[in-house]
Amino acid sequence: MTAVTTVDRGPGVVARRVTVNAPAEELFALVNDPRKHGLLDGSGTVRDTVKGPTALSKGAKFTTGMRMYGVPYRITSTVTEHVDTPELKVVEWAHPAGHRWRWEFTPITADTTEVTEVFDNRPSKLGKVFELVGVADQNAAGITRTLSGLAARYEPAP
Repeated sequence: MTAVTTVDRGPGVVARRVTVNAPAEELFALVNDPRKHGLLDGSGTVRDTVKGPTALSKGAKFTTGMRMYGVPYRITSTVTEHVDTPELKVVEWAHPAGHRWRWEFTPITADTTEVTEVFDNRPSKLGKVFELVGVADQNAAGITRTLSGLAARYEPAP
């Protein structure tokens, strides 16, 4: 199994990286469709009830059913960055409080991609609250499970 590694992006940012045996285009398409986020989620918070476009673009909004600490809620996110070039693919969205989730896909070969998932708490209005309740540690664990699961989906059969 491919190891998930920590990426240092400074204070207030949780980032992890893994190499996946799949083309960047395929992985980007998976994350770029918010209806598929529940398939990827390692945190256990994302539900399959999504409203919004099937392919994200800058400025697009999507609403997702969530559950945290046993409490169901819905959140609308806005895409803040969207890059789709042969060298790099990025999709990032902001929650209403300002914190951001970001996915970066960097092709290594035609069939291997470096995938980085990032939680950026710096722009959040809830930054101090998140620090007090340990959101960074929770998100680090969730991101690690998400990326481990993604890499495992594309591992060659033994």
